[in-house]
Amino acid sequence: MHWFQIQNEKADLITKNVQTELQFLKSQINPHFLFNTLNNLYALTLKKSDLAPDVVIKLSDMLRYMLYECNEKEVALSKEIKYIQNYIELEKIRLSKNVDIQIKIEGDISKTYIAPLLIIPFIENSFKHGLKYSSSNAYLHFNVNANQNELAFYIENSKANNMAGSIRTNTTGGIGLVNVKKRLELIYPSTHSLKIQESPNSYTIDLKIKFKKTTND
Repeated sequence: MHWFQIQNEKADLITKNVQTELQFLKSQINPHFLFNTLNNLYALTLKKSDLAPDVVIKLSDMLRYMLYECNEKEVALSKEIKYIQNYIELEKIRLSKNVDIQIKIEGDISKTYIAPLLIIPFIENSFKHGLKYSSSNAYLHFNVNANQNELAFYIENSKANNMAGSIRTNTTGGIGLVNVKKRLELIYPSTHSLKIQESPNSYTIDLKIKFKKTTND
């Protein structure tokens, strides 16, 4: 009985830690991203650009998702990917140069569920420490593969030579890689693998999570 009590207390502690981490994550709406997006929107409205309404919709969708739809322990991967796509589209407006951005999605993401806001810190890193400083041939490749066994994410972005080592020491949209790793350990303690590689010109994230499928139709 004492052993079961200890195990239940540990399970409750893990649940509370996960909830705390998520609440902390949701509170870290990157103010720089938000203000820059609003400034870009203001500039587009002054120019009476056709892009302005689209920016409003994307930003609204992102805020709604983060504030209201991420209260569950898991969300549909399709919604998480939509959030990431909106983020990328808004960041592209900020960049004054052409960037090779490729998003490849394989598998059924509508019935795959993951912890919310788990991947976006890596994407934020790609822009904050990579594409922003790449002088030429800037790129971001984001691949998602959901199959019967696991869920795989692969992210690769260009990086300026003088940015070596900066991604490991700086924060990721207010979170930091340390916190992302902590969330992974709390939520997927024995069902994930994370490989991070950095070269003088590129940075890659290879994350695999044991496949979770539900029938919440």
